[in-house]
Amino acid sequence: MLADGVAVVHFAFLVFVVVGGFVALRRPWVFWPHLAAAAWGAVIVVFGVECPLTHLENVLRRHAGEAELAGGFIDTYVEGVIYPERFVAEARLLVAAAVVTSWVLLAHRLARRLARRRTAA
Repeated sequence: MLADGVAVVHFAFLVFVVVGGFVALRRPWVFWPHLAAAAWGAVIVVFGVECPLTHLENVLRRHAGEAELAGGFIDTYVEGVIYPERFVAEARLLVAAAVVTSWVLLAHRLARRLARRRTAA
């Protein structure tokens, strides 16, 4: 049950990586945790580092007498389930595009605020 809880947290983390920047448009304080999450996601993808949540889930599954994940978390729960495995590169590009788009929108909003403050001063 604990391993399943870690999997739920892992899904929430993935969703946050994708949409956290858009959440920050309404709640600006979310930007910094989102920046950290997106950076960590990029490190995992670019350098092939194992996510600590995947490691924790595997440890918990082992202790429960269950099999570990055959691959990583995304290999097991996302690829071939949410999108076909042959579209891995496209899926990564879509995630990167979502993150960059949200950050561009955030930068635009910040620039407008700063311009308004200068005009008001």
